[in-house]
Amino acid sequence: MSTTADDQDVNGPESDLKRVIGPGLLLLFIVGDILGAAVYAVTGRLAGQVGGIAWLPFLVAFAVATLTACSYLELVCKHPQAAGAALYAHKAFGVHFVTFLVAFTVVCSGITSAATSSGLLASNLLLGLNEGIDSVPTGDGATMAVALGFMVVLALINLRGVGESVKFNVVLTLIEISALAIVIVIGFVAIANGNGDLDRITVFESPHDKGLFAAVTVATAIAFFAMVGFEDSVNMVEETKDPGRIFPRAMFTGLGIAVIIYMLVAVSVVAVIPAGEILTPKDPEAGILLDVVRIGAPDIPIDKIFPFMTVFAVANTALINMLMASRLVYGMANQGVLPRGLGKVLPARRSPWTAIVFTTTLALALIVVVRLQAENSVVGALSGTTALLLLAVFAVVNVALLVLRRDPPAPGGFVAPRFAPYVGAVACLYLLGPWARLEADMIQYKIAAGMLGVGVLLWLVTFVLNRAAGETSEFEDVSNLGD
Repeated sequence: MSTTADDQDVNGPESDLKRVIGPGLLLLFIVGDILGAAVYAVTGRLAGQVGGIAWLPFLVAFAVATLTACSYLELVCKHPQAAGAALYAHKAFGVHFVTFLVAFTVVCSGITSAATSSGLLASNLLLGLNEGIDSVPTGDGATMAVALGFMVVLALINLRGVGESVKFNVVLTLIEISALAIVIVIGFVAIANGNGDLDRITVFESPHDKGLFAAVTVATAIAFFAMVGFEDSVNMVEETKDPGRIFPRAMFTGLGIAVIIYMLVAVSVVAVIPAGEILTPKDPEAGILLDVVRIGAPDIPIDKIFPFMTVFAVANTALINMLMASRLVYGMANQGVLPRGLGKVLPARRSPWTAIVFTTTLALALIVVVRLQAENSVVGALSGTTALLLLAVFAVVNVALLVLRRDPPAPGGFVAPRFAPYVGAVACLYLLGPWARLEADMIQYKIAAGMLGVGVLLWLVTFVLNRAAGETSEFEDVSNLGD
């Protein structure tokens, strides 16, 4: 990339990339990236933790995400290159190992998010097929087999060199919004017809005998998985028209649209489904939204196609996450931070095949291990791990902004409120703690530590081999990471 100055206007020197993304496409990209699989994965768990006020954790998670979004916006204006959190950590701290940890944590979050999506897709696909073919199995073994098969399909698509298409994202985003709109409409029509109880949305219930604050804290940590994705948009900065002007508006609008949809979905869930049934959905791995469709509109066979709409909603999320993870591994390998063997590409396709094999192997192992170890929902364990990893990254980004404020802001660029990075960092660190998780969710720390341990081990091996060969293990240009 040609933009290498540290402190330049985000609208300044032209990138090698073509600026083709206007405000509409950028907004749809952000909304589509945020929505994805998350709302299907966490809404039922939220209702199970706090009862009728399941909309509240979404609102709190939105507030924390917005504070961090403010930090991202100021930083992307100061350093308008497509490398995100790793670039900001490198600029702020200048410590190679910290930069590596941040970059590899983002890799891990992409893999766990894709694994979450694969579980949801497998459950919904099998349920949809079972509606037409009674003999289709829907048990744990079949779900895991389909989830593993889906990850292999993603790898094959990735190997063909398929990049991120913003226009294709528009189509899938509209499908995602349509599926959620169905849930919302069914919920409110059921309420209007007397088949739902709107009074439930103010009722707090905790099955774990937690007080309101403690229960909402746990639920917010769960809900945070639903608010991530906005940070991916910073990788589009060099392809966005007049980003200094439209980026803040698009990001805040996207976050606002997402949280409104989430809150309306949560209201539909608690109003339509009797309280006692929220904790025991018919198909827990597929999410509770299908139950809303079944209960709220029993005479309309829309539940026959809803599982397939969910498949479309989560498949693109998984593909984008695996593309991102493999490209980051490829970038680190090219810079000698990970074994250079992970930077090999197919001669014809020019796709990073060794990085794709590596990230896919991690995802496959993760699905199998978590399926064998998780006490409760596998989707819950993986989505929670994704949130855990990204909360750590967001805390680093907020602190990085505090350090980088020693430099003047970019001319005409966005400037976050003075309090935003302080409150954002504290909130993210607080939600990282064990008090924000149930005992069964402690597996999330083990998953995160295990994956990061693999990365650190590879980094150490690379460091030793490079030192023996007289080569460097430092990032040469973090702004090109993953390109």
